[in-house]
Amino acid sequence: MRSSLLAALMLSITAAGAAGQTSTPQPPPAGALGPQPTSPGAAAPQAPGAAAAPAPVTPPTNIVSPPPPGRVFASQEGLIFNAIKPDKAADFEMVLAKLRQALETSKNPVRNQQGWGWKIFKATEPGPNGSVLYVFVIDPAVKGADYGVARILAEAYPTEITELYRMYNSAFAPAGQTILNLSPVPAAPTDGTKGLGNQGTGSQVPPSPSPRVP
Repeated sequence: MRSSLLAALMLSITAAGAAGQTSTPQPPPAGALGPQPTSPGAAAPQAPGAAAAPAPVTPPTNIVSPPPPGRVFASQEGLIFNAIKPDKAADFEMVLAKLRQALETSKNPVRNQQGWGWKIFKATEPGPNGSVLYVFVIDPAVKGADYGVARILAEAYPTEITELYRMYNSAFAPAGQTILNLSPVPAAPTDGTKGLGNQGTGSQVPPSPSPRVP
């Protein structure tokens, strides 16, 4: 009986000692990933299977920009140079035919006045980089009037402007379009002492022969 009590007492003491001990954390096994600290600005991890955000689309850089729509001359005379691709010359001349018709048949008197002083020429010599050079001679220029071809075509052909503008815009070579305002050079003095303009060469103008009296 005494031995049974002694054995029970020893078992209780052993159990109490084991409960009072502090357990020591065991290190994770090799290759296991521990918890990662999270900073306030860190991006949330993407869920598996979620669609990635689309990359920004960069517009192409090889598109030739169309000429500016506004073409208002600041002088009474002007020139517009148009450098056209050789293989697009026929398309450009087709657009020019529509332009002439629009100026002639317009009910706007300003457009009619523009057509009267708007002459179109094609250079015999090649233009920049082998382009075909078309020259608009504006004489006289209507004060405050817009000589933009696209705008005139849009007024006259609202249902055809998309195709006409495509033909017009794609016809331009990289040199594009150049507008020049012209001012007259002062006439030579009437005293016959100098040549061209006010600068001249200083040479004397020979006098006219006196008429012979029979």
